[in-house]
Amino acid sequence: MHTPDAAATATHCPYCALQCGMNLRPEPGGEGVAVEERADFPVNRGALCGKGRTAPAVLSSRVRLTGPLVRTRAGRLEPATWEEALDAVAEGLARTGRAHGPDAVGVFGGGGLTNEKAYALGKFARVALRTSQIDYNGRFCMSSAAAAHQRAFGLDRGLPFPLEDIPRTGCVILVGSNLAETMPPALRYLTELKENGGTLIVIDPRRTRTAEQADLHLAPRPGTDLALALGMLHLVVAEGRTDEGFIADRTTGWEAARAGAMAHWPELVERITGVPVPRLRQAVEMFCAPSSAMVLTARGPEQQSKGTDTVGAWINLCLATGRAGRPLSGYGCLTGQGNGQGGREHGQKADQLPGYRKLTDPAARAHVAGVWGVDPATLPGPGRSAYELLDALGTDVRALLLMGSNPVVSAPRAGHVEDRIRSLDFLAVADVVLSETAALADVVLPVTQWAEETGTTTNLEGRVLLRRRALTPPPGVRTDLEVLHGLAARLGVEKGFPTAPEEVFEELRRASAGGPADYSGISYARIEAEQGVFWPCPDGAEGTPRLFLDRFATDDGRARFVPVSHRDAAEVPDADYPLLLTTGRVVAQYQSGAQTRRVEELNAAAPGPFVELHPRLAARIGAVEGSPLAVTSRRGRAVAPARITDTIRADTVFMPFHWPGEGRANTLTNPALDPVSRMPEFKVCAVRVEPA
Repeated sequence: MHTPDAAATATHCPYCALQCGMNLRPEPGGEGVAVEERADFPVNRGALCGKGRTAPAVLSSRVRLTGPLVRTRAGRLEPATWEEALDAVAEGLARTGRAHGPDAVGVFGGGGLTNEKAYALGKFARVALRTSQIDYNGRFCMSSAAAAHQRAFGLDRGLPFPLEDIPRTGCVILVGSNLAETMPPALRYLTELKENGGTLIVIDPRRTRTAEQADLHLAPRPGTDLALALGMLHLVVAEGRTDEGFIADRTTGWEAARAGAMAHWPELVERITGVPVPRLRQAVEMFCAPSSAMVLTARGPEQQSKGTDTVGAWINLCLATGRAGRPLSGYGCLTGQGNGQGGREHGQKADQLPGYRKLTDPAARAHVAGVWGVDPATLPGPGRSAYELLDALGTDVRALLLMGSNPVVSAPRAGHVEDRIRSLDFLAVADVVLSETAALADVVLPVTQWAEETGTTTNLEGRVLLRRRALTPPPGVRTDLEVLHGLAARLGVEKGFPTAPEEVFEELRRASAGGPADYSGISYARIEAEQGVFWPCPDGAEGTPRLFLDRFATDDGRARFVPVSHRDAAEVPDADYPLLLTTGRVVAQYQSGAQTRRVEELNAAAPGPFVELHPRLAARIGAVEGSPLAVTSRRGRAVAPARITDTIRADTVFMPFHWPGEGRANTLTNPALDPVSRMPEFKVCAVRVEPA
C-alpha cells in the first residue's frame, strides 16, 4: 500500500514530452491517488489524454515490481534481498570489466529518466565503470532533428519557441506527426491556429486524425519527405518567394543549398513522392502567403536513414523564406519521450557530457571532470550509438546495465536485438515493471515511479519542470539514484553519487554551467515559482523561451544552409518485397507498451497490434477485415489482424509498435542508420503481405 505524502500534489504526467500538468489527490482510505486537472499549467491547461488520466494504475502492486529478482542456477528469477541483488550486479559488471576491459561493460538508458537520473547514469558509466559504452533510447526519438538543429543553428532544443506561439503564426507545416494520437492535449494549438485564421498543412502517408484537421493534406510515399521539401524550396526560388534580405543578413551557404534544390524540379518530385505538382504549388502558396510560418517535424521524416538531411531540407525552406529567428516563425521538432530532451543534454548520449558539451572537447572534459573531482584523462571518449551498442552485445560488450528501456520491443530488427541480449554474459535491468527485456535479466531491480519520487524533466519546449513526490514508494522499491549510489560504493566509488534529487540537480547546475544547455540559473524553487524555466538559463539570468531572435548559436551568429539532395531509403520495394511498411503509435498505448499494456482501460481501447492496409491492396491479396495477415521483411515475420481503410496509400501498410510477440512490428524494421545522427530507419522498409 502507498502512503500519500500530502493532501494534493502538483506534478506532471509520466508519459510524452508535453509533460502535462496534473494534480494527484489521495484516494479515500489511502489506496493510491486520483488524477485531477491542473488548469494553471500553461502547456495543457488542464487537458489530459487517457494515458495521463490512468497513469496511477501502474502504481498498483498488482502490475509493478515490488522487490528485487535474481536468476538462480535453475534459470528462474527468484526474490532476493536488495543487498544480494546489488552485490550480484556490482560483481557481474566488475567481473566483466576485469576480464575484458571497461568497454566490455555497457549502459543503456531511457528518455523517461529524470534529468537527475540521466545525469547520474552518465556519470556512473564514465566515473564508476570507466566505460565509453553508454547510449539511450532517445537515439530512436529525435536524434536526426537534433543533428540538423546543430548543423543549421548551432544549438539543439526541440522547439525554439513556446507552444503558445503556434496558434499565433500564419501557417504550420506538420511533417510526419499524428498529434491527435501521440499528444492529444497539443491538438488544441492547431485548432486555435485555424480559429485565428491560420492554415495547417499535414504531411503524412496516412490520413490520420490529425490530417483530418488540415487545410491541406499531402500523402507522400514513405521515405520521400526529403524530395518533397526540396521540391517546395525549388518552387519558392522559381516563384521569387525567397527573403533575400534575411538570407544576406543572417545566413551562410545559400548558393550551394539553392543549387541542390533547383535540381529537384516539381515534376521529378511528383514522380518520387506521388504528390501532384498542383498540390505542391498550393502548399508553397499557403506557407509563403502569411508574414509568419512554422515547420514542425516528428518521427516521420526523422526516423530515416537520411533523417538529418530531411530535417535539414525543411530548415532550408524556413531559412530561405525568412521563417526562422523571427517572432512566430521557425523550425521545431516535436520531441516524443517525456524527457527525451534532458536525457541527452546531461550525459546519457554516447558523445555528450552534461550541459550538451561535446565529449571530444578538451575544455568541456576539463570542466565536467572538475565538477566530478576526477582527472580529465580518465574520462573515456565517445562510444557506440544506441543500435550499434545493442548490436555489439554478447561480442564486444559482454555485460549491460539497462535503466528504463525495453529494446526487446522498441529496437529496430528486434528479433536480432533480443538474440544479442540473450547472448550477454550478464544483464541487469532497473525498471518499474517486468518488461520483456527485464524478463531476460540476471538481476531485476524494482525502482520508483514518477509519483513516488521528485525530479526534473525538460519538455519539448525546453521548459525545465519539477515533478514532486506524491506517494511514499512500497518498502521493497528504491529510487534509481539509490541504486546507482549502492552500485558505485560497491565498485569502490564511495562519494559522488548522492541519493537526494535536489542535491544531484545542484551538481548538474554546476556541470552544465557555461555549456550550450546551461541550467546553472535554474533551481527547484524557481521552477515552481515560474511554472518551469526555459533553458539556456545561466546563473543570474532570465530563462530563454524564444531562441535565435537576435542571433543564432553559431560562432558568427548566422544560420547555416546545408546543401542536401534526395536519395532513396536504404531499402526499396522489389519483386520479393513489393510494399512499404511504416510504423507508429496509437492513442491508447505508449512506446513499447511496458506500462500502458498493464492498464485495463487502455487495453480495452487498444487491445493489440494490427496491419492497416488500403482496400485495393486488401482485394488484391484476399485480405478480410480482422483476419490475420503475415507481414514479412528481410529481417523476419509478424502476424496481426487486418484493418482495412482508405486513409492509407495503396502501396503502404502501417503497424503500431507497442506489442511484443508475433505482432511485434519492430521484428520487421530496418536498422539502417543515418550517417550523422545514427538514427535507425524505423519509418520505411520493404515488405510483402499475405493472409496468414
